[in-house]
Amino acid sequence: QVQLVESGGGLLQPGGSLRPSCAASGSIFSIIGMGWYRQPPAKERGAVGRITSGGTTNYADSVKARFTISRDNTKNTMYLQMNSLKPEETAVYYCYADLKSSWNSGFRRYWGQGTQVTVSS
Repeated sequence: QVQLVESGGGLLQPGGSLRPSCAASGSIFSIIGMGWYRQPPAKERGAVGRITSGGTTNYADSVKARFTISRDNTKNTMYLQMNSLKPEETAVYYCYADLKSSWNSGFRRYWGQGTQVTVSS
C-alpha cells in the first residue's frame, strides 16, 4: 500500500504565500517523479508543475516565477512554494507520485486526497 498525504493548505489573502507539502509513505521502492495538479471550483483539473528524481522541474506558464517545487528524497516529501497568490488560484491542490512499489513492479501513479487553498480578501 502507498499513501500520499498533502498538508498545508488554507485560507489567505491575495498576494500571500503558502507552502503545502506532500508526503509519500508505504511500500515504495523508487520514485521517478512527483507533481501537483489543481482543480478550481466547477473547472477541470490542470497541471501546476512537477519535479523529477534528479531535481528537474517544469511548471505551467501561469505559475512560472511565482511557484517553486522542491523535494526531499530522504523523506519522500515534496513541497510547493506558492507566492503572490491570486483569487483565481483558489482550488483543491492534488499531488501525485510516479513510483514502483517493488523491484519487479511497473511504475504507477498514486494521488493524494487533495488540500484546499482559498485565496480571498
